[in-house]
Amino acid sequence: MQNKIQQTVISGIAATIVMTLLMMMGAAMGMPKMSPPDMLAGMTGMPVAMGWVMHFLIGIIFAAGYVFFFNKWLKKISSKMLRGAVYGIIAFVMAQIGFPVMDSIFGSGNMPAPEGSMVLMMTGSVMGHVVFGIVIALLVKSAIPVTKQIIK
Repeated sequence: MQNKIQQTVISGIAATIVMTLLMMMGAAMGMPKMSPPDMLAGMTGMPVAMGWVMHFLIGIIFAAGYVFFFNKWLKKISSKMLRGAVYGIIAFVMAQIGFPVMDSIFGSGNMPAPEGSMVLMMTGSVMGHVVFGIVIALLVKSAIPVTKQIIK
């Protein structure tokens, strides 16, 4: 059994990989290109490699929020998929709040300009965060106790 720190790191990295791949596939299918590492690097004035590190660290931080707080708070939702989707929406809202805060701290710098429809960008972002939340929920031990059933 993994402890909460291991669950946080593993689920955060896995969910960030899946979300990033989804963004890349979406761009290949006509959705607006979104690159959080490029945006983070441009905003902070750091190299893109640091943008990738920051992207994964943020994913791990969001996973920690689920593991240590929201997993227990969302335990009334028995479906792991639905619990993850709800957390993904919460993560999306938190990201929408956090991004302007980071922008006010670091400034826009060399952040790439948005390409394409803002509605499509927001739709893609919500979808990506929902998938992110689902991956975390599927990988993290549930806060709901599992009762043993006797099969005859």
